Amino acid sequence: MKKRASIKDKLISWSALLTLLILWQILSLSGMLPGYLVPSPIQVLKALVSDAPLLLRHSGITLLEALLGLGLGVVLGFFLAVLMDGFAPVKSAMYPLVVISQTVPTVAIAPLLVLWFGYGILPKVLLIILTTFFPIAIGLLSGFADHDADGVNLLRSMGASPLEIFWHIKLPSALHPFFASLRIAASYSIVGAVIAEWLGGFSGLGVYMTRVRKAYSYDKMFAVIFVISLLSLLLMAAVNALHRKLTPWDFKDSDPKSV
Repeated sequence: MKKRASIKDKLISWSALLTLLILWQILSLSGMLPGYLVPSPIQVLKALVSDAPLLLRHSGITLLEALLGLGLGVVLGFFLAVLMDGFAPVKSAMYPLVVISQTVPTVAIAPLLVLWFGYGILPKVLLIILTTFFPIAIGLLSGFADHDADGVNLLRSMGASPLEIFWHIKLPSALHPFFASLRIAASYSIVGAVIAEWLGGFSGLGVYMTRVRKAYSYDKMFAVIFVISLLSLLLMAAVNALHRKLTPWDFKDSDPKSV
């Protein structure tokens, strides 16, 4: 039954997407959507094919920036969460600053980073770190707090150290919220890289998007948007695969093979 429900959900999703594309194409052919403003799906597909080598090269740069920033953001978020969970004064001091860091618009920070660090990869990676560490830190902190108190008391009565309690109780309880936050951070990483590339750089999807926009090549611009969305979906799919690999018990109830 669950397998049928899963197939049904996928069919509905793909049918809705296909219907939207067909409607978009019909509106474009009828002239209701001007081609110079909103290109048809066929025009976007042609742009994808014709500019495939360029898109692949720029995608590689953007993906590299996203992965570096995401990896460092995960490390920073993890250590911040551990410090705030282990030391109440650190949480009191750091938590408001962590929240405030997310109230500053990304487009306001990016020009400053470019001004301070130039047009290379460093300002892009720093911007991605700033946008990805927050969901990781908050997700882990929530998971650490939602641990099994009885399990902690049991380990303490057996003489377990704080590190052993963290490893056997707190860390496993934080894995589910961690992967939920990681999916969000993965999508933020691609968007953050593109925004940083808009404001300065030599390569990347953001730079390519700026060039085709100035040339009024909206079919190519839509093609870039498609590639950006695809990269975000692929990163989230990779996170889901890693989640399933490391914590298979989270998926046991939803796995058709377990029925």
